[in-house]
Amino acid sequence: QVPLVESGGGLVQAGGSLRLSCIASEVTFSTNTMAWFRQAPGNEREFVAGIRWDSTYYGDSVSGRFTVSRDNPSNTVYLQMNSLKPEDTAVYYCAASPTISRRPQDFRSWGQGTQVTVSS
Repeated sequence: QVPLVESGGGLVQAGGSLRLSCIASEVTFSTNTMAWFRQAPGNEREFVAGIRWDSTYYGDSVSGRFTVSRDNPSNTVYLQMNSLKPEDTAVYYCAASPTISRRPQDFRSWGQGTQVTVSS
């Protein structure tokens, strides 16, 4: 598996913003769908957002508040999170898949995760 490295998590008040970053290898970045998932304690891993080339897709719970983007020269995927809510609190993971999917089992490479905590 090719490592993915996330950064940018932290503590923020409700209504605030954070931007997560995920750096991948050039091969992984250029040939895969890159996506963000999240997992809160006791919950299943949830799809947040994905991007393949310039096409993006989102989970229902974040649509309109989160934006996924990519910077090709640096092999980096971003997740801009606005209007954060306490229910957005979770560990956020970056992942890569050869297909366009929302299912965690279709993603072969995963980062170590970064904690996002939203206080009320």
